[in-house]
Amino acid sequence: MADIDRPASPSPEDRKRLDAEAKQKEDEEQSKLPYKWVQTIGDLDLTATIPANIKGRDLDVKLTRNGVKAGIKGQEPIIDGTFPHQIHVDESAWTLESVKDGKELNIHLDKVNKMEWWAHVITSAPKIDTSKITPENSKLGDLDGETRGMVEKMMYDQRQKEMGKPTSEEEQKMEMLKKFQAQHPEMDFSNAKMS
Repeated sequence: MADIDRPASPSPEDRKRLDAEAKQKEDEEQSKLPYKWVQTIGDLDLTATIPANIKGRDLDVKLTRNGVKAGIKGQEPIIDGTFPHQIHVDESAWTLESVKDGKELNIHLDKVNKMEWWAHVITSAPKIDTSKITPENSKLGDLDGETRGMVEKMMYDQRQKEMGKPTSEEEQKMEMLKKFQAQHPEMDFSNAKMS
């Protein structure tokens, strides 16, 4: 079978330039949103500036497992849409706080899936590139034992793949094969394949 011509991968300089252009476009799209948002692997927080004369009773904020609608009563909502993933409504909340320039609506969302980055707060908003998120290593200690073990294994496997080395499962299979070969020297393993 003939090799198919594949386009050459971009050079490191081109990759860096393309990443910078993508990041600039992403930043511009995000800056146009009427709110700012940040996330950790487990939750997401968004803030919106509100006029200083607005009180909590003047706001209309509804959180459901699948979406959010928030804004000043009688006006166009600041945010209204469906989440890309579900939240725990009972663990999510909103507050109105006084800040230097007026007031700020803060909405805290507790993610159901604590192993997934969100590309956007609501599905109609522009996406961010979640593959470029670098989690804070110090937060790894905040995870419970089982979750931390899973995250560490995923990080190890990701590093191994990036270096072209076997993942933890592939290493285990190779170790089992070596033990089996040692126990059965009479068998021919020359055509053995790992799958």
